[in-house]
Amino acid sequence: MEQARSNYNADKIEVLEGLSAVRKRPGMYIGSTGTKGLHHLVWEVVDNSIDEFLAGFGNRVTVILHKNDSVEVRDRGRGIPVDIHSASGRPALEIIMTTLHAGGKFNSDSYSFSGGLHGVGVSVVNALSEWLEITTCWQEQEYRQKYRRGRPVNEIEENGSCSKSGTKIIFKPDPEIFTTTNFRYETLVHRLQESAFLNSGLQLELRDYRDKDEVKKDVFSYEGGIREFVSFLNKHHSSLNEDTIYYSRELKKCKFEIALQYNEGYTERIFSYVNNIKTDEGGYHVTGFKTALTRAFNNFARENNLLNNSDPSLTGSDLREGLTAVISLRLDNPQFEGQTKNKLGNSDVKSKIETNFYEFLTEYLSYNPETGKAVVDKALQAVRARQASKKARELSRKNNSISQRNLPVKLAECSSRKPEKSELYLVEGDSAGGSAKQGRNRKFQAILPLKGKILNVERARLEKILSNKEIVSIISSLGTGIGEDFNIDDLRYHKIIIMTDADIDGAHIATLILTLFYRYMDELIKNEHIYLACPPLYRVSSKGKNKYLYNDKELEDYRRKNPEKNYSIQRYKGLGEMNPDQLWKTTMNPENRRLLKIEIDDLIEADEIFTRLMGSNSSLRKEFIFNNASEAIEIDV
Repeated sequence: MEQARSNYNADKIEVLEGLSAVRKRPGMYIGSTGTKGLHHLVWEVVDNSIDEFLAGFGNRVTVILHKNDSVEVRDRGRGIPVDIHSASGRPALEIIMTTLHAGGKFNSDSYSFSGGLHGVGVSVVNALSEWLEITTCWQEQEYRQKYRRGRPVNEIEENGSCSKSGTKIIFKPDPEIFTTTNFRYETLVHRLQESAFLNSGLQLELRDYRDKDEVKKDVFSYEGGIREFVSFLNKHHSSLNEDTIYYSRELKKCKFEIALQYNEGYTERIFSYVNNIKTDEGGYHVTGFKTALTRAFNNFARENNLLNNSDPSLTGSDLREGLTAVISLRLDNPQFEGQTKNKLGNSDVKSKIETNFYEFLTEYLSYNPETGKAVVDKALQAVRARQASKKARELSRKNNSISQRNLPVKLAECSSRKPEKSELYLVEGDSAGGSAKQGRNRKFQAILPLKGKILNVERARLEKILSNKEIVSIISSLGTGIGEDFNIDDLRYHKIIIMTDADIDGAHIATLILTLFYRYMDELIKNEHIYLACPPLYRVSSKGKNKYLYNDKELEDYRRKNPEKNYSIQRYKGLGEMNPDQLWKTTMNPENRRLLKIEIDDLIEADEIFTRLMGSNSSLRKEFIFNNASEAIEIDV
């Protein structure tokens, strides 16, 4: 450890290329200039601090939100070298802060496992900040430097001795770059908590000083690591096996942990990570895990006569029904597929995890046969349910392969046959559906009225889902199929718009539809095909002119601006109260309408929301919808 500390100096910093075009094309580096990109700045700085923890230095990271929209991140790592880099003749600190692809993470002597292998992190944060100030304690001396929009404002200043090593970075996102500089506390909480689960022994603290009347604070630290993570993910479910199954193994240049627990639900939830990077699309580490799981439980079932010799083996999907698992892998040289790092491409990882985890799980089941029997019994129930739904799925596929005469009777089709030019409105109620059919642009807008509330798919297997007429109408209209039969290439409309009343019931119906898409057709959301319509809540009439207001805040603003004006106010109780022309003008005309695009920034948070809000406690669902509706900012007009 001391050798790693003493060898960490300027010459460990490798410069791969200069910093360029970050401010001109920020989306290339942080994804977007909206809320997602804004929070990405924090992740880059925090991940650097976590990498220090993984290297064995510093077990505490603190994130502070200040009133001026600046963010402070402190750690107790080794600090950043400030000596002169021999190849460039510049201080190492300045190189790291101003040069893309410069850092110690390309050198395995400094970091064994690192998530920030692309090395763009802190320099990009610096480039996209109105100002940034860094203070570092390196080799018992404190140094400070300030930057403005990526350029040094002053030379590195020495501020005397310091007793504890570490780094403090304060930055203010540049309002010239970002559409908003308002950080969402809940987003930061979810990500920091997730990181604490993944790094046993690390403490992550978040403080928010933006509200003068209330200081928010959360501290996360989990000695149980991913075992506690799985318990957290399952807290709203009834568990099938009381104790979380946990396995860890360290091999040459590779270390992995696996934790899993079954619940009585029907959703498979596997969350995977490589060097703390979330791999939403999985990869070879997930494939190895799935193969080992399927093989171990099938062998257990046959050895315990739960399957006859003539019975086919249980499929992986049957054995993963109700499974919650977390896979955390650390590699010295991970290869990610694509710039987004969503999928692990190291093929040798598959056999390592498959072999070792299979041996462990086989032994575990021999000592815990009651767990094995419970899982196999649940899988056999899934088999029976799958067989019962087979005919319905085949019918769905058949309908999708025939001409539009097999489309739902209630569907008012558009004339366009180009999916990229076509829209489908899912409308609450026959009355509103009738108005929408009359007011729409028939060339590119199709209308499907929905009667009542569809089935809550969160608590139902597929065969029950496919017996719900309204859901079948949605599936048939989209043309994609559902579940394992889903094929996004068959999607008939590239914009699917959920249009419900602006009240509690409307919000509930919209959430039920979103749950269907998230659990069984999630590629529609990932590919940005799902939108929420925003009908007005009020019509203000004055001197023969109408103005439409979409929420209570807009009404209050109107009243403040027009205190002496004579006007009348109509509050719409539902879409059916608007005539076709009004519905077209306010909610369906692409030149005037407001649409909220549904995006998933965090799979853990999304899963938590759907799991919690679509459970038995309806008050939680209603509270969440109304507390968070105003925070949606991705608007298409």
